[in-house]
Amino acid sequence: MLSPDLINEARIGHGLEISSKKRLLETLAELLANDHPRLSTEAVFERLLERERLGSTGLGHGVALPHARVKEVTQVLGAFVQTVHGVDYDAADGEPVDLAFALLVPESATEEHLHLLAHLASRFSEPATRTRLREARSSAAILELLKVP
Repeated sequence: MLSPDLINEARIGHGLEISSKKRLLETLAELLANDHPRLSTEAVFERLLERERLGSTGLGHGVALPHARVKEVTQVLGAFVQTVHGVDYDAADGEPVDLAFALLVPESATEEHLHLLAHLASRFSEPATRTRLREARSSAAILELLKVP
């Protein structure tokens, strides 16, 4: 189960019209920065983009887990976006991404970061979970789905 501090309704976007990987990352950066006093959208976007340059965080099956270490946060923060149409994300399977969960972790949170990424990757590997997230019609509905253990 995800920590209640990890994600909230303010950091969820649903049914968004996004046409590119860059805009998807910008949207996730906005959601994260708007809900944290020490973060700027530009800085978060740059960190997410920096990580993407090392290799795509597209998991396959239309899901991406962009993530970055950021010195301005003291606890892990998450944001989630559901798009109307998938975007080209350079995922290994070539499928467009329409579900993206972004994580920002403190620079020193290596072990926690890896466990959380593994947990989320496992959750998003379940076809039923992906289907329910795609069918959700509100941020509140998505949040409830994400909270399910």
